[in-house]
Amino acid sequence: MSLLHILKKESLQKRKDVDFGILIFETTSDVIQAENTLRRAGCEIRVMGPPPEIRTGCDLVIEYPIMDQMLILRILGEAKIGYRDTVPVTSPLLTPVDLYFVKDFGDYLMVRAANMKITVDKKTRFIVNVSGGGCPDVPYLAHEMTGKRLDEAPFPRDIGHTLCAYALQLAYEEVARRCLP
Repeated sequence: MSLLHILKKESLQKRKDVDFGILIFETTSDVIQAENTLRRAGCEIRVMGPPPEIRTGCDLVIEYPIMDQMLILRILGEAKIGYRDTVPVTSPLLTPVDLYFVKDFGDYLMVRAANMKITVDKKTRFIVNVSGGGCPDVPYLAHEMTGKRLDEAPFPRDIGHTLCAYALQLAYEEVARRCLP
């Protein structure tokens, strides 16, 4: 991380009067790709649900400090990631997925984020079940992840393209945090 990014991060943490903007995308897949690219570049962003007045369904937006808009748009342009619009934040944004629900079943640990659930054998760290959601890529995500060790399974964000994949990624990260050394 560059000194510029460290200084920007420290200054953002201290300032409460920072104005924010949001990037609006055509698809959740675009949001996931943009999030990965911007985080790799060290940008301070959050994936959120859009305000109700622009919500169109299972969509997400990326919130960013407005002072970083030119940098963020340049990074997305260089990565050839399109967006529909940039909008200043004037309404409260929504949390993109419900908070985690963790259930310990003795030998198994299940973590839920939104409607997506992942269950892992705590001893072997094998994924024994992926379920939930209603997005078209859920069966594919379950097929690609179930029966694999946590550290060998693909990341849902790398193989999925929907809000369900995004939620499963959050659940995966939480179960990995609890189960992997």
